[in-house]
Amino acid sequence: MFDNLKIVFHQGKQFIPDVATAKVPGIFRGRPIISGVQVNEAELQGLCPANAIATKPVSIDLGKCTFCGECALRFPDKITFTTDYKISTNEREHLIIKEGVEKPVEVNPKTVRREIHRIFGRSLKLRQVSAGGDNSCEWELNAANNVQFDMGRFGIEFVASPRHADGIVITGPITENMAEPLRIAYDAVPDPKIIVLVGTDAISGGLFADSPAIDRGFLDQYPVDLYIPGNPAHPLTIINGLLDLTRKKELIRLIHPV
Repeated sequence: MFDNLKIVFHQGKQFIPDVATAKVPGIFRGRPIISGVQVNEAELQGLCPANAIATKPVSIDLGKCTFCGECALRFPDKITFTTDYKISTNEREHLIIKEGVEKPVEVNPKTVRREIHRIFGRSLKLRQVSAGGDNSCEWELNAANNVQFDMGRFGIEFVASPRHADGIVITGPITENMAEPLRIAYDAVPDPKIIVLVGTDAISGGLFADSPAIDRGFLDQYPVDLYIPGNPAHPLTIINGLLDLTRKKELIRLIHPV
């Protein structure tokens, strides 16, 4: 026991005390800001390999964006990527960042289903399904549970069986081979249940959106409760999105006061 106390004394807290105000390195690309500077919009739009940029006015769809940063490198006066990692939302259209608008991306509490707050407000168990993912978002989901981010302290955990889950977390563009297993996993989750999409591939199909090997029909049948963008999504983006969806932010201040 004393050895453990000595370790804590010398090392301090290994987890991030407040995941809502934690800082990330400057190399991280989060929410972009689009200025009103005039540029060649056709050239800017043509830079994006994921067709995430639209014009008149210029906008970036974070659900399609791969966060490669090429647009900001070529047009630094027009586009700047901030380190704002709180970019999850429950409304797909809120992922579209428009020119001259610096409003943060947020979960709209008015459109969150009531049973999510009422039932999952203190405990949320999720089954993760890799539907053709490249393992990048899967790694970040694992990182969200490590000693540094420690998502489990907020009552959010991943489980091995969909029968023990409150919802599913989907990564990957949903390939034809994974379309049916995904549906089976979702059907096995008891009601009420939620669907969370993590990463660009899951939200829009990403670079594979037009591939004949993709089958995204599942998302046409069921409502999505949370979109967590990123390529891959940062653990702090994942955690804050889930906390906002379930209204756990009020509990954080009580458990880990700053």
